[in-house]
Amino acid sequence: MSAEPTATVARGRIAAAFESHDKRAALMPYIMGGFPDLETSRAVGEACADAGADLIELGVPFSDPLADGPVIHEAGSRALAAGATLDGVLDVCASVSRRLPVVLMVYSNVVLADGPEAFATRAADAGAAGLIVPDLPHDEAALLRTACDTYCLDLVPLVAPTTTPERLTEIGAEARGFVYTVSLMGTTGERAELPPELPDVVRRVRAVTNVPVAVGFGVSTEEHARQVADIADGVIVGSRVVRAAGEGGPDAVREVVGGLARALS
Repeated sequence: MSAEPTATVARGRIAAAFESHDKRAALMPYIMGGFPDLETSRAVGEACADAGADLIELGVPFSDPLADGPVIHEAGSRALAAGATLDGVLDVCASVSRRLPVVLMVYSNVVLADGPEAFATRAADAGAAGLIVPDLPHDEAALLRTACDTYCLDLVPLVAPTTTPERLTEIGAEARGFVYTVSLMGTTGERAELPPELPDVVRRVRAVTNVPVAVGFGVSTEEHARQVADIADGVIVGSRVVRAAGEGGPDAVREVVGGLARALS
């Protein structure tokens, strides 16, 4: 299968998801590919679509996930122990992407093992709409960004509360798809409250880019989702959804994502 036709369809799916939903903000659950096994992770992705998600962030399990908190880290370890591979996760992507745009969350070592162009080709063939590479600095992303552009994938950048104004301007100008705005310093995980400075962080990001702004890290409750929707274009929920997948499989995920979707309606 050639990458070009599939990727051409994928191009714009992220933008469309942010433009065409019927909520206060687009809802983007994170799921771990291969957790607790490949078939269940596929069913979890389908459950997210059934429950009102607008996009899916699909994690590729990795042995040294620097940005992941304990829940997602454990899910990735269990997925690898169960035999999850990149090919298997791309199969999940191919299935779920028939329902919703899928953004692959993948660490740079996995990308570099194939090389940027080869990885972009495989991702596009699997129907991915974009990539998030959390440990790839903006200054080192040019080759992958070019490869993604070639295969009509959006390379989504991350920014943090500590990102300097100068660097924020550079990242905003090069952003594709949306800007993933990390709500707090540290790793992913459920938090009791969102940082009080988050509205100012989002305001600064909005000022330097023309693509949507989505917020993740620490967003775990329906009230959090409503608060983020007041200031941003997208709500990303990871650890809470992954925990539900481990505790109750697709049915539990459907309940959690459905509650978040209703909170944003």
